[in-house]
Amino acid sequence: MEMHYVLLYLAIILFSARIIGDTFGKLGVPPVLGEILVGILLGKSALGLIEPNQIIKVLAELGVILLLFQVGLEADIHQLRKVGIHAIIVATVGASAPMILGFLFSFYVLDLPFLTSLFIGGALTATSIGITVRVLEDLGKMKERFAQIVLGAAVLDDIFGVIVLAGLYELSKEGMVHVDALLLLILYIASFFILSPILAQILARIIQILSRKLGTMDFVPPAVLSMVFFFAFLAHEVGSPEILGAFTAGLALSRRFGLPFALFLKTDERMAEKIEYSILPLVWVLTPIFFVYVGLQLNLKAIDFSSPKFWTLAFVLSLVAIFGKVISGFFIPGTTKEKLLIGFSMLPRGEVGLIFAEFGRQAKLFDDTLYAVIIFVVAVTTLISPIVLKILAKD
Repeated sequence: MEMHYVLLYLAIILFSARIIGDTFGKLGVPPVLGEILVGILLGKSALGLIEPNQIIKVLAELGVILLLFQVGLEADIHQLRKVGIHAIIVATVGASAPMILGFLFSFYVLDLPFLTSLFIGGALTATSIGITVRVLEDLGKMKERFAQIVLGAAVLDDIFGVIVLAGLYELSKEGMVHVDALLLLILYIASFFILSPILAQILARIIQILSRKLGTMDFVPPAVLSMVFFFAFLAHEVGSPEILGAFTAGLALSRRFGLPFALFLKTDERMAEKIEYSILPLVWVLTPIFFVYVGLQLNLKAIDFSSPKFWTLAFVLSLVAIFGKVISGFFIPGTTKEKLLIGFSMLPRGEVGLIFAEFGRQAKLFDDTLYAVIIFVVAVTTLISPIVLKILAKD
């Protein structure tokens, strides 16, 4: 694709996303829905003006990486620790329940092949953390206890999704799963999560020293960005999502970071303010591209809305997808409202479900109807979650 067309597409995406998103916000609807709708309208579902391409995809991924860095930067590490066990429980239930229920319904009730049923279950496993975080940010709820549980659980959910995808991909290609390779992947991810905040703090200290030697704080933003991208790269190399690297880098640079043996490396106030002041505008610009890209990837024209088979599959799997995530909030103590907020925060599948759908189609496990059903379920869970959360979050 020629560069001047990419520039035109970006101009349309950024302007439309901002206008529609802010309009939705003014009407009391979560702005993220407006941004996804822009992608649906501009993409193959409606007008067909913009095809998803590699440049837009890269910018979208940078957007969600920076969003998770910002979330890590603003996260309360002490609160995350307090809710840690609850986050693990929510993540475990939220990942396993939809997968098991999706598999059982597909295999025993819908009478689909074993491997196809596993892939359907896999598509219902992961939570789209980017969508969840953005909705909670827009609602001003990120500091609350339930949001901290959701944040921890959604990060773990993404990791579970990657492990499940790796296992199912091997199974579809080779007819077997290499358990030793999966265990090694889990070990790599766990090691990264434990060691990366310390390494990030050491690098932050080096950036601090260099900025003082150079006599300018202008050195800080590009140096921190390079660190975020480096940690995103490291996360990918150990087999976990890139956003995990960005999130841990943000946590390490947070003013609330307080590992006892790394206190001497704690980010100073001036540097933390410079980071927040410099990175936020990039988040505001690039994050909407990610949500528009989610909409661009959906092809609602592929759905045969007149097919009884489609509606049967879509209804059953949508119920499984919603129930499997919503019940995750009911396995921890709290009010009914908190439990529902947690459950519906875990609901969006977004781009994660689409990746599973694409893998299933490439492996010839999904026919056109099944592929359309997965797209429909992804769209429904992605669009329902912000609306329900907006209603539940009202004081």
